[in-house]
Amino acid sequence: MKGSERWGKRMLSALAAAAVLAATPVGAAGNGKSKGKPPASSHRYIEVQLLGINDFHGQLNVTRKVGGREVGRADYLAAYLKQREAENKNTLLVHAGDAVGASPPVSALLQDEPTIEVLNKLGFDVGTLGNHEFDEGVAEMLRLIHGGYHPATGDFAGADFPYVSANVVDKETKQPILPPYVIKRVNGMPIGFIGVTLTDTPSIVTPSGVAGVEFIDEATAINKAVRELKKKGVRTIVVLAHNPGASNPDGTNASGEIVDMANNIDDEVDVIFAGHNHAYLNAVVDGKLLVQSYSYGTAFSDVDLKIDPRTKDVVAKQAEIVTTYHDGITPDPEIRALVEKYEAKVAPLVNQVVGTAAETITDEQNASGESALGNLIADAQRAAMNTDFAFMNPGGIRADIEQGEVTWGELYNVQPFNNQLVRMTLTGAQIRELLNQQWQPTQTRMLQISGLRYTWSASRPAGNKVIDIQLPDGTPLNPNGEYTVTVNSFLADGGDGFTVLTQGTNREVGPVDLDALVSYIRGLAQPFSARMEGRINRLP
Repeated sequence: MKGSERWGKRMLSALAAAAVLAATPVGAAGNGKSKGKPPASSHRYIEVQLLGINDFHGQLNVTRKVGGREVGRADYLAAYLKQREAENKNTLLVHAGDAVGASPPVSALLQDEPTIEVLNKLGFDVGTLGNHEFDEGVAEMLRLIHGGYHPATGDFAGADFPYVSANVVDKETKQPILPPYVIKRVNGMPIGFIGVTLTDTPSIVTPSGVAGVEFIDEATAINKAVRELKKKGVRTIVVLAHNPGASNPDGTNASGEIVDMANNIDDEVDVIFAGHNHAYLNAVVDGKLLVQSYSYGTAFSDVDLKIDPRTKDVVAKQAEIVTTYHDGITPDPEIRALVEKYEAKVAPLVNQVVGTAAETITDEQNASGESALGNLIADAQRAAMNTDFAFMNPGGIRADIEQGEVTWGELYNVQPFNNQLVRMTLTGAQIRELLNQQWQPTQTRMLQISGLRYTWSASRPAGNKVIDIQLPDGTPLNPNGEYTVTVNSFLADGGDGFTVLTQGTNREVGPVDLDALVSYIRGLAQPFSARMEGRINRLP
């Protein structure tokens, strides 16, 4: 099919599909259109296709379901990308961060090198940094990009494609740690790609992960890079931004940091690929096309551009968010063989059976903020450190425990960060402050708890929402009393805005959180279960 024919047919099919998208939970196709009508005589314009992913998180061998249909996995994603790439020789592959980190064992146990190798095999052209690229520190992040030696895996060649980062700078030199942008030429047309990462990364990554770097304002960094690109004659500019955004399937109601960014950056920017909040986004804001395709390889963004070869600028643009449904396509054999090779390497550990779940245990929170899986993990951590209470951050719970045999690998998917547990002493007043810190200016993060119960009121102001806090026997928490508490090392350092935990005294470091969960489940009567128990109660 010719490029111009595909453009028209894709527009029609996307519009026809828009009516049913609102009921589709994740990974559905959508349509976004630039302002104004495409030029009537488009045959002389150069048609460029950008295929993008975000928040892949090394999900090489993980299958999910959307509407009862299987989606995801690297080999199916590869089949879709290769299929679309074959339709237009002027195609570039891009990613908007979090390609690695919080990964399943097939990637994480091998230092996420398998994910980079898969992206290399697929021929990715450019990527940027998400917050999870910093999970193991700047040096390890740069090793994955540029190549180098790791004691666990040996020598690694690194990424075959450039990473760009305009707003992550060295603390001392104030210079970007990676090139702010790269220029790719497609059929003679120069296209500039600028990368940025959300500035609140230091608050959601362990301090050691971002040691030595600073995150400057994204819009400021983008505008500086745009000025440089324009001086070089570049008029087609794409931003890869690991910043959140979302929209309705028809492109209305666009929201999130990415919208503010679009309104504050140079109008020479044509397209922004977003990320971080794992959402659907396909909208035009301030003349800029914004896209995000959920996460985990369950979907990808297909952006079509028409570039005028005389001005080297974009004259029309549109996008489609494509679900990677398994039915109707054959998985790519090269990538499947690669994934199977890595699976074999980690199989002895990953396939160990830890226990049997009587039913599926999920991290889905009720209206009060409690989840069955959160209770199980908090109980495991309190038992491991023998403390009065335990608190677990919900962002550290990355998957459910499915009914049936539970393997070590499945539990790794639940808790992939390898945070150590920390025992500390807090006063009752500090525990109340900790619970009140759950309601933050831009987000509510409901800690999962063990060893206590409390009520909170939705009508009370932030900072004073918690009402009664009780021990399991109903005794009120003594504000002047001292209690032992278990949290993971991320929280212990004040992560996710829980700064009161940095005041904890008598600190002791314990086992890795995953090891505590494995040990706890092995010690339970089998088959084991967990449920919501009313530990957290919301009042009007």
